[in-house]
Amino acid sequence: MKKTAALVILAVVIIAGYFGIRFYKKYFGDNVAKEGYFHIPTGANFNQILDSISPYLQNREAFVDVAKDKSMDRFFHAGRYRVKDGSSNTDLVNMIKAGNQTENTFRIGDFGDVYQMVGRVTRKTETDSLQFVSELNKIAVQKGHRNAEDLKKYFFIDTYHFFWTVTPKEFFKKFDDQYRDFWTAERIQKEKESGLTRDQIYALASIVYKESGGKPDEQKTIAGLYLNRYRKGMKLQSDPTVIYAINKETNFTTPIRRVLYKHLRHPSPYNTYANAGIPPGPICITDKNSVDAVLNAEKNNYIFMAADPDRFGYHRFTASDAEHAKNARDYQTWLNSREIK
Repeated sequence: MKKTAALVILAVVIIAGYFGIRFYKKYFGDNVAKEGYFHIPTGANFNQILDSISPYLQNREAFVDVAKDKSMDRFFHAGRYRVKDGSSNTDLVNMIKAGNQTENTFRIGDFGDVYQMVGRVTRKTETDSLQFVSELNKIAVQKGHRNAEDLKKYFFIDTYHFFWTVTPKEFFKKFDDQYRDFWTAERIQKEKESGLTRDQIYALASIVYKESGGKPDEQKTIAGLYLNRYRKGMKLQSDPTVIYAINKETNFTTPIRRVLYKHLRHPSPYNTYANAGIPPGPICITDKNSVDAVLNAEKNNYIFMAADPDRFGYHRFTASDAEHAKNARDYQTWLNSREIK
């Protein structure tokens, strides 16, 4: 009798252990076949989720059982999710139910216009570029501007983090907040002292950024030089404005390695060889350093600059016509020696 009872108990323990192990493995065991990212679009259904996540699972059926048991087939959040090695079905289901998606990294560079930027940004968002632009156009109008391109000054060159599901409104809010934070009382006072409008400051800052190649070393010097030319009533004669004027009309599909005399005659309000004054808007998205360089421009007497062939990326500055002519010849000779056309 005792032997029979012992065998029954042993059988129960074995069966319980067997099902306990299966339960543990299903709910808490590693079910990841490979690491990666999957997307759940807004408005997706359970089958779409399964199609997205299945390539990363060892056992799809086990995941389905746990997901349904935890009501994930009815309660989930859209997003971009990361599947990590060692994750269990419970980990994955809880992640999706809680909406713990992984952010994307966005690099906002010196894009020539907002539409260029949107095209790059929307490679990492659920919203396509046409809808993104449409929403930014609406935001621009609400702010009293013409279209999204007039929002260029709100963006700064930097690396940012957003979710795949970010809406255009959420996206812009980050930059709108950053813009307001940047314009402190101290900067607003310097803006007043400069005698420039804010749009002129951004336009000049974009020229400073392009001329300096984004390096802060010479930015205040360059800003001082262009302010000297502007206040003397001289044309700014900045090569990057010519490049922008041409590229703007070809959707930035015309690479120009060397500005030639024929380019200088290109009709555009942004061409500072053809027009006096500061262009009507920035020629690129710029960075905070360049705006600060305009607000804190170096007080110098320079009115000419030429690229320095002896220090790539830097310039020779002067107030002398003769010295500038020599500097320009040196640079042209350097370009010719490398057959840059």
